[in-house]
Amino acid sequence: MPLDNILPTWQRLSTKIVGVLLGFLCLALLAIGTTLMLSWQLEGSSAAINETGSLRMHSYHLTVLLGRTVSEPARLETRAEVTGKLQAINDAFKRLQRGDPQRPLFLPPTTGIRNAFKQVSAQWHKTIQVLAVDVIGDNPHIRIAAWKQFQTEVDGFVREVDDLVKAIERDSEMRTFWLRASQMGLIALALSGTVAIIYLMFLLIIEPVERLRGGIEKMTDKDFSARLPVDSNDEFGQLTEGFNHMADRLEALYNSLEARVKVKTAELADQNRELALLYDSAAFLQRLQPVEAMCEGFLLRIRTYFGADGGTVRVLDERNGNAHMIVHHGISEAHVKAESCMKPGECLCGDAVAQRISIIHDLRGVAPSPSRRCREEGFETVSMFHIFAHEQHVGFFTLHFREAHRFTEREQALLETLGQMLGTAVENMRLGSREREMAISEERNLVAQGLHDSIAQGLNFMNIQLQMLDDSLRGQRMDEVEEIVGALRAGVKESYEDVRELLLNFRSRLAEDDLIGALQTAFVKFRKQTGIDVEFVCEGTGTPFSREQQLQVLFIVQEALSNIRKHATASHVEIRLQDGQDFMLTIRDDGVGFNAETLLQKGEGHVGINIMRERAQRILAWLEIDSEVGQGTLVSLRLPHEQRRAA
Repeated sequence: MPLDNILPTWQRLSTKIVGVLLGFLCLALLAIGTTLMLSWQLEGSSAAINETGSLRMHSYHLTVLLGRTVSEPARLETRAEVTGKLQAINDAFKRLQRGDPQRPLFLPPTTGIRNAFKQVSAQWHKTIQVLAVDVIGDNPHIRIAAWKQFQTEVDGFVREVDDLVKAIERDSEMRTFWLRASQMGLIALALSGTVAIIYLMFLLIIEPVERLRGGIEKMTDKDFSARLPVDSNDEFGQLTEGFNHMADRLEALYNSLEARVKVKTAELADQNRELALLYDSAAFLQRLQPVEAMCEGFLLRIRTYFGADGGTVRVLDERNGNAHMIVHHGISEAHVKAESCMKPGECLCGDAVAQRISIIHDLRGVAPSPSRRCREEGFETVSMFHIFAHEQHVGFFTLHFREAHRFTEREQALLETLGQMLGTAVENMRLGSREREMAISEERNLVAQGLHDSIAQGLNFMNIQLQMLDDSLRGQRMDEVEEIVGALRAGVKESYEDVRELLLNFRSRLAEDDLIGALQTAFVKFRKQTGIDVEFVCEGTGTPFSREQQLQVLFIVQEALSNIRKHATASHVEIRLQDGQDFMLTIRDDGVGFNAETLLQKGEGHVGINIMRERAQRILAWLEIDSEVGQGTLVSLRLPHEQRRAA
């Protein structure tokens, strides 16, 4: 959970730091504002001093101009200058009273200065200005009297202006003092604020961080008893509390580490034993062996692992509904004889078979009885687990203990897994046996067809010749006898060669999956037997395919060569093998050939070609025979890449 959602706003470290900085900023802005205000007031006072001092100059100049007016009344220029000077003095009073918007110019806002200015302004407007206007008037008597009074009043006016200037200067000196004092205060504020911020940063951040660092160093040195004082409610206080909780947790874990290591070591040892049992059982069950040896080794391994005093393995006979005991350990011969073959429901194990559930029986409270033979023999715990193969119930196995034994859920799961492994192995053995039976049956069918196509036809021919020989002997037709004997001799020789060829074909094997070598050996034998020239061309080295497919290809080639020997009357045979993405094999001869329509009419009668087609269909290959009378024969075998099984 975020800290902002836990702490009140006023307790947060960020709030404290921001508050301190804002307070310092306000003080700094106040000091700077005071300094600026004093500077602005001093500038306005200085301008007021200059403006007030100009009143004295204007007064002196006005006195001079009025004196010229009195001595030279007819001079109009002087009167105009006097009027301009009066206007200048009035403008100065207005500026002093209202201020100047173009520059800082104002009288200090003190009562004494304001009263003095009012007095000077009143004296000017009510006395001095009136007398000056009379001096420049047209009445000579008024002019002379006004001039005399003006001279008397102007000195007092100037003195009052001087007093006003001095008052403004004294006020400026005082404000200058305060300006310097505020500047010194600003310097002091900057120094004290810096010191205060450093102290607060040290107090709020650096010191808690140093405490945390010290605590972490102690934890690094395996001092799990280190604890830190919680002296605040801010984020560092929470971090300190979290550190203390972490230290408590680590101390507890460290103190219990040895015990936990022992527990984990024991768990790992148990897991390793389980894995070793599973691996050993899987490797053992993969071997080719009788079912009795398989069950014997399986029972021995689980008895040794669980320390059982006895056990059995039974296989179900679904046809008769019986459970046959295959192997047994640690039980009496009488027990074995009584339960070697039993029906589900006859005993505790039979009930488990009927319900198809694993059961662990505690026999300590069960009275011995003939239906409870396990209890009679001193077993206190009997457990029964099923053998399944692809959800098919194959059988079950039992473990017998003379002392009470409890199975954990993990051990029960292990035994159920082992039961599935045994069931799969038994089922695979059955399937392998059935597959071998099917292969033997199919191969026998092909052998029978080969015998029918060769030896049976030869024997039938010789039987007919013997009947003809018998008729010729009875009729004393010796010329026919000699001819028939020759035909019989040729028939016996051909039958002998057929038998020998069949024996050689049946004994054909692939050495290290060497199809090319086996084909070359077959071609050499064919050339020696027939004297027919054989040309073998091999192109490409595609992906190896299974041994079964290679062997069927070899048999197809042998059957094709046998047909050439018997029927083609060929002088040259060309075999071309193209092993690319698809496997392609062609056998071409220059023999007499045959009519394809006639071959189709024979149907199943031509056993040799049917055998070749059946072998091709067995490996999912495509076989085509193309022939014309007098044009030879072409046999094509193609195995598509999608049908090639890995070797």
